[in-house]
Amino acid sequence: MVRVFLKDGTKIKIKSINTQERCEDKSSVLWIDMLSPTEEEIRWIMENFNVEVPTAQEREEIEISSRYWEEEDSITINVYFLIRETDTAFNETVTFIFKDNIIITIAYRELKTFKEFVRRLMSNPKFYENGFYVFAGIMEIRIATDADILEYTAKEISKLGKIVSAGDIDVTESIIESISSYEDLNMTIRESLTDKQRILSSLLKSNKLPSEVREELRIMIKDVNSLIDYTRFNFERLNYLQNTFLGLLNIEQNKIIKIFAVLSVVFMPPTLIASIYGMNFENIPELHWHYGYYMSLVLMFIVSVVPLYIFRKKGWL
Repeated sequence: MVRVFLKDGTKIKIKSINTQERCEDKSSVLWIDMLSPTEEEIRWIMENFNVEVPTAQEREEIEISSRYWEEEDSITINVYFLIRETDTAFNETVTFIFKDNIIITIAYRELKTFKEFVRRLMSNPKFYENGFYVFAGIMEIRIATDADILEYTAKEISKLGKIVSAGDIDVTESIIESISSYEDLNMTIRESLTDKQRILSSLLKSNKLPSEVREELRIMIKDVNSLIDYTRFNFERLNYLQNTFLGLLNIEQNKIIKIFAVLSVVFMPPTLIASIYGMNFENIPELHWHYGYYMSLVLMFIVSVVPLYIFRKKGWL
């Protein structure tokens, strides 16, 4: 699907394209939004606006030269948009192409950021003079969304911290999975923010930028830097929680090992006594004694209780 946003005085009109017709009047075009475009639609854009559309492979390259490149009359940007679903989070590449004050966006997934921006654009079209203003508006919403996701992650980590501090080791597997999940989410957020930091810094060097947009980008870069610092803080908290949890787990395991050690010490002397009197020799003095059996039971009881008493007194139990 391709939508063309046209400036009509103080209003914005939206129309779809006909790939069988040429675009004769480009002066009123502000933004071309391409959602999962077909090959025919991409070819129409390339022919009518004289731009090169990145291939699928070029869109996924991570080198800065593949994420941002500027030519004499155009700028092409591939930037990560964080997609967070119920059980997973990943980065989706969105392409921005600037040509003659027009911006062309290419995405292969419906994005809430674009829906929100269209709402703003339709209510206040005067704030968006050309494609650079559109880009700044989209990125402003996107960075705010990243900040919200990061804030959500921080709150969830705090909740997890309370569970760990409570010392509830019965949910061992759940806690380990949660820590791993939040580490992955935080890493994905950081990758998305770092990508935006590089892209915005590169765009800031362009002499094609209007001065107002340049100032907006400077503010955005500061915001992105702050968010990247916050992801570092989240990593530190997760590392602390992991170490704390593993420490508590070791303490619980040591308690179990100590119980087995005490039981071994307690039952070893009675076992020794039972073994001695279980030997089949006729010359054992107590073997034919009438009270020998009871004496051995009392002796086993005493040698069991005495170690327990000593351990209690020493504070080892």
